[in-house]
Amino acid sequence: MERPIKTMAEFKAEGKSPEILFWVGCAGSFDDRAKKITKSFASLLQKANIEFAILGQEEGCTGDPAKRAGNEFLFQMQALMNIEVLNSYEIKKIVTACPHCFNTLKNEYPQLGGTYEVLHHTQFLLSLLNEGRIKVKGGIYKGKKITFHDPCYLGRANDVYEAPRELLAQLEVNLLEMKRCKQNGLCCGAGGAQMFKEPEPGIKDINVERTEEALLLNPDIIATGCPFCNTMLTDGLQSKNNNSQIYVKDLAELLNENLS
Repeated sequence: MERPIKTMAEFKAEGKSPEILFWVGCAGSFDDRAKKITKSFASLLQKANIEFAILGQEEGCTGDPAKRAGNEFLFQMQALMNIEVLNSYEIKKIVTACPHCFNTLKNEYPQLGGTYEVLHHTQFLLSLLNEGRIKVKGGIYKGKKITFHDPCYLGRANDVYEAPRELLAQLEVNLLEMKRCKQNGLCCGAGGAQMFKEPEPGIKDINVERTEEALLLNPDIIATGCPFCNTMLTDGLQSKNNNSQIYVKDLAELLNENLS
C-alpha cells in the first residue's frame, strides 16, 4: 500500500472522521485470493485521495451466513454487535467489495437499528471516475474480450447491474454477455452456500456449468464483483483444466491496473 490504513479507533483518537468506512468482510480479510481484491480497492481509494478507515479487529461477520442458514438468533447477535460498534463511531457511509455484506448491511441492519448509506465498491468506483477523482489510463485491457458474471446479492437482490458494466466500458473492453445474465443470470453456487459444503447430488456442479457458459464466449477474462463468485469461477476453470490463460478478476483489480 502507498500509505498505512487507519482504523476508526485511530481516527477517533485524532478527533477526526473519515469520508467512508471500508467494510472489508470475512473473505477480504482472511482468504488469500480475496485479500488481493481488498488491497486493490484500498489502493484505488488512496490514489483517489479518499480519507477512509477500516474497523480492523472491531469488524465482525455481518451474520449473513447464519441468516441464510436459518439461524436468526446467531444473525441478530452478530448484527447487533456490529451495529453497536458502527453507531459508536457515528458511521454514515459504508463501502464494501462483498455483495453479501452489502446486502446485509444495506437491507437487514436498518430493522435492528443500524441505518447507513451502503454502496458496493463498483458503485463507489464509478462515482470516483465520473467525478474525475481517478482517471483511466487505458490500453491494458482495451479491446480484450471480457464477460461479467452478475453476483446474486448484487444483481437480483439489489438490482445493481449497470455500475459494473459502466466500469468495464470505461476500460474500453469488448464486453461479452453470457446467455444468462443480469436478471436471468445463473448463480455460481456461492449464493446458495455451495462454497462452504460438498455439492448436492446431480450431473454437474453449478459453478462448472456457469464457467462453461462463460467459456462459450472465449473470453480473455471473466470479471466478477464478489470474492465468493471469484472463488467459485476460479474453481470452475480449474475443473476444466484451463490452460488458455483465462483469468478471473475482480473489477477493482482491473481498474487498479488501468489508472493513470
